[in-house]
Amino acid sequence: MRTERCIIALRFTRRCGPHRIAFHLRMNRSTVERVLRRFNMPLLARLDKITDLPVRKPRPARYEHDHPGDLVHVDVKKLGRIPDGGGHRVQGRTAGNRNNKKQGRGYAYLHHAVDDHSRYAYSEIPTDEKQHTAAAFWVRANAAFQAEGITVLRVLTDNGSCYRSKVFNDALGPGIKHKYTRPYRPQTNGKVERFNRTPAFEWADARAYSSDEARAAAHQEWLTTTSTIDPTTALKATHPSSAFTTSVRVTTSAPEIVGAGYPGLWSAMARS
Repeated sequence: MRTERCIIALRFTRRCGPHRIAFHLRMNRSTVERVLRRFNMPLLARLDKITDLPVRKPRPARYEHDHPGDLVHVDVKKLGRIPDGGGHRVQGRTAGNRNNKKQGRGYAYLHHAVDDHSRYAYSEIPTDEKQHTAAAFWVRANAAFQAEGITVLRVLTDNGSCYRSKVFNDALGPGIKHKYTRPYRPQTNGKVERFNRTPAFEWADARAYSSDEARAAAHQEWLTTTSTIDPTTALKATHPSSAFTTSVRVTTSAPEIVGAGYPGLWSAMARS
């Protein structure tokens, strides 16, 4: 604790960077940098020279690959199933919990694959997130990307057991490089993490459903009305199709591919 106070004091009183602080205290520079980050100390370039107050916001570290298929983000989103008769949104907490019994109906699993460059997204709702399910999902997702003229070169996933499995990596094939996010760092897979919110906001939580089957039926209706090419702020308010090269064919309808274990299947343009 005393060492940390010395590091912060040198930063405040002498405006020292981590390399000079490390020299004066005879410490490793990496240790000083970790302490400064832990106390949320802004960079010297972002401080006012007179008041020492932060005057510049850090620019977000955003990246985007140059071509469709260079990188595809893959992830799973758990979604609680609605009990028969409706949950608490329809019946209130007391009756809704009674319909849900104690164990409930478990979860639905939304598997997403989002292209880094164009934001083209493919998604299904299988029954689980096991290795064979994830592998089968990727085979269908890759077929959907190929139908749009996109050749996938890399896939980025988290470190879930289904993605670490040999079954999933065999499903990728030799032509696709599998990359993993750093543990406990979901921001690396931020594009698909952000896309996880889109169906929840526009479909799953858009209205009160009386059953899980009713929500699935509404999902199909949502697919019909929203799987068109909409502008996205991530592409500077232009259509996702503008991110495709001339060799890529873009359609506004969902590919007719049957999902495993659940009829709710959609392929759409991921907004933001």
